[in-house]
Amino acid sequence: MKRIFKALLICALSLMFLVSCSRGSKSSGTTSQHPDDQPYEQTNTMMDTVITLKAYGTNAKTAVDESFKRLDEIDKLASTTISTSDVYKINAAAGKEYVKVHPEIIKMIETSIRYSKLSGGAFDITTGPIINLWGIGTDKERLPSGPEIKTKLSLVGYNNISINKSDNSVMLQKEGMAIDLGGLAKGFAADEVLKIYDKYEIKKGLINLGSSTIYAVGTNQDGKPWSVGIKHPRNDDSSTYLGIIRISNQALSTSGDYERFFIKDGKRYHHIINPSTGYPADTGVMSDTIVIDNKVPDKNMVADILTTTVFVLGPQKGIQFVDNLEGVSCEITGTDNKIYTSKGFKDKISNLGSDFKFAN
Repeated sequence: MKRIFKALLICALSLMFLVSCSRGSKSSGTTSQHPDDQPYEQTNTMMDTVITLKAYGTNAKTAVDESFKRLDEIDKLASTTISTSDVYKINAAAGKEYVKVHPEIIKMIETSIRYSKLSGGAFDITTGPIINLWGIGTDKERLPSGPEIKTKLSLVGYNNISINKSDNSVMLQKEGMAIDLGGLAKGFAADEVLKIYDKYEIKKGLINLGSSTIYAVGTNQDGKPWSVGIKHPRNDDSSTYLGIIRISNQALSTSGDYERFFIKDGKRYHHIINPSTGYPADTGVMSDTIVIDNKVPDKNMVADILTTTVFVLGPQKGIQFVDNLEGVSCEITGTDNKIYTSKGFKDKISNLGSDFKFAN
């Protein structure tokens, strides 16, 4: 687990170095600086990742402090390990009874089901039993047997989630079922932080939830779009990137087989599970990046959902899926080191690493 956390920390810090450094920056204590250009930045560890929030303006500190309190609230609702969380209670009551939960948990579940249906099941929050079986990213990670996977796979199926809207209650129809909101909770949290930024009229800043979930508010202090370095999926050198993507008032999310994994007998087993097989998705993808325009509702949550969805669908089906969604674009890094892009995304990437080439 220490290895995984260290990798997350290095990735987050290296990415933030790229996006935060800009020409002619001044410290927040410079008296000649206009109040709207005063930055405030804070980094904390929560939601199992390293989170950095940056905001500019006279209300920057207030917005960031309130945002971290909000993130803590969401973590306590959506965690699978905190015994008082709504998700923990839902899983404990699987096959037995309905559990009354916070409306925000209902919203996350309903959104996940919508994209499960759209993607033909490529995204499914009921993979909890499979995730627990593999234990990837924990000190219990292992390669399960075929019969073990088959048994747990019988518990996977978003159609077996029942929601009673009249009293905001949820029930998993089969005993042993378990949901895991890890594929969208950070995105939901980023959307909530953005609401707080709007409340305090933050016109520029950066919401970075673990370097894989990012929202760029306005522009950087030079008046230019924020530059985000996309991690090279096979190189841990903090100065080496797959490429650079510039975004402004847009959500960006990435997923990769390098985030949590183990290697056994020369094969990489990662944390992105294919709901139809019970095994880590093996679709010729190393990583993918989704960018969503500001006009799309719940943009950060949807971006998180789509990175997992596209990874499981693979390059061809993934690109086709994204091209049918308004305000969404993506790149997919194939195991062949080719970069597959949806309509209009190729122009978003600059400084493409020498190890890669565009497929189209």
